[in-house]
Amino acid sequence: MFESIIESMTHLPLMARFATALSVILCIPPLCRRIQLPAAVGLLLTGVALGPSGLHVAPEHGEVAHFFADVGKLLLMFFAGLEVDLVQFQQVRRRSLAFGIATFSFPMIAGIAAGLAFRYGWIAAFLIGSLLASHTLLGFPIVQRLGLVRNEAVTVTIGATVFTDVASLLVLALCIPIHTVGFSASAFINQLVQLAVYVPVVLLGLSSLAAHLMRRLRGSKEGQFLVMLLIVTLASIGAEAIHLEGIIGAFLAGLAVNRTVQHSPAKEELEFLGNSLFIPMFFVTVGFLINVRVFLATLVSHLPLVLSIVGGLILAKWLAAFVTQKRMGYTRDEGLVVWSLSLPQVAATLAAAMTAYEARSADGERLIDEPVLNSVIVLMVVTSLLGPVLTEYFGKLIAAKRDLGNVQPFQIDQKLSERVI
Repeated sequence: MFESIIESMTHLPLMARFATALSVILCIPPLCRRIQLPAAVGLLLTGVALGPSGLHVAPEHGEVAHFFADVGKLLLMFFAGLEVDLVQFQQVRRRSLAFGIATFSFPMIAGIAAGLAFRYGWIAAFLIGSLLASHTLLGFPIVQRLGLVRNEAVTVTIGATVFTDVASLLVLALCIPIHTVGFSASAFINQLVQLAVYVPVVLLGLSSLAAHLMRRLRGSKEGQFLVMLLIVTLASIGAEAIHLEGIIGAFLAGLAVNRTVQHSPAKEELEFLGNSLFIPMFFVTVGFLINVRVFLATLVSHLPLVLSIVGGLILAKWLAAFVTQKRMGYTRDEGLVVWSLSLPQVAATLAAAMTAYEARSADGERLIDEPVLNSVIVLMVVTSLLGPVLTEYFGKLIAAKRDLGNVQPFQIDQKLSERVI
């Protein structure tokens, strides 16, 4: 009987599948909030349940679902660029850059070491390192609610996001062409030249074009909405034209129009559409690709790899935060908030991992294999749960001392902090 149910699910009409997807997007995120699970994790698990290794509601190669997912992936990275507070970054840019280098370098080294220890090639090892080097500010709403956004340690962490995300994506941009086409000195130099031309063209050229079009269409919310979609599309097409991934162009496009669209009502409309439909479809579609048996087999047969990647990331991010705390004179609680904020690996990491997984060499070899991809998914689940919990805990300690009025927010007594813990 169960097999007949599975068979009937496989042949659902297209609109019935679409209705199922809408029901999932409608129900799963609120349910996740009630049980304090990140919505991305819940959508991914639902995709596993509905995909080819589950109920077979989704076909293995569904063009419509993958188109929605591709758009969602681009919008995800575009919004990441839009969320960077450039004014705030300018205020603490030197300290943000210093922490950005630390919180990029230590996980990068840990990832490379893990890759080489488990006999992956240098390109794959560098790619694994880049996946660990960035971070997603999943705990930002928590520090915002606690009134800690103006705390210098928090501001520095937010500013460091610019460096880690751009640097990680640039590593991805260099690794993929080398893997797919092969390394040659001339090709590598050519790739660097193309990057040197492409990045200013997007950041300056598309920025000017967007500003001009947004002024011309000031009275048309629909027109401004389409301009932003056009900018994302042009940037991703340009990236693919020079053998980069579209997500790199989308992120740079977000940085390019950051100030231009900051107060545009069309930005809210695009965010609403992306966060309501396309981005959830990206996470659900990633779930389609996960084979449950292979995933569980990875945890059993490749447990040392999983532990190396997850443990290496947690330790490396803590080390970067600890060094920054000591060099910049932050309290222990502030240092731990810096650590917890830089810990989660969610949206950008998963998008980059999927891009690397789909990249194949001339002989069909993937840049990273299923064990690494599954390890990244475990990493995403662990850090997306651990990071916000730690941010809430240590953020409340800082807020409580601030509210008592005993000391200033940036000069909390170290011994008092230790007694509270």
